[in-house]
Amino acid sequence: MTRLYEIQLKVTSGLLEFSRHAVDQSIIRNISVDEVKEAINQKAKIIEDYPNDKYGPSCLILGFTRQNRPLHIQCSYPSRPVLKIITLYEPDPVKWINFEKRRNP
Repeated sequence: MTRLYEIQLKVTSGLLEFSRHAVDQSIIRNISVDEVKEAINQKAKIIEDYPNDKYGPSCLILGFTRQNRPLHIQCSYPSRPVLKIITLYEPDPVKWINFEKRRNP
């Protein structure tokens, strides 16, 4: 079972929580919980991996909402009982190539 599939299973099972930072960012950036769920489950892929993140292993997912809005969602690895959404945002095309690869500064 791939890590992405395990993440998607947690999301569809409702086993996810948002960090305080993710809640704040979702309000500021007008990103709904439904959009987060859609993005993780539609055309999603893990684009960066942070196995040594200071708060625990995590990864960055690129996904798209039903309205085709691109979202980046950083979440914990699915090894935790509940998936933690750490942060989320709509990627800036000036900083990302196809929303997947960081452009060089």
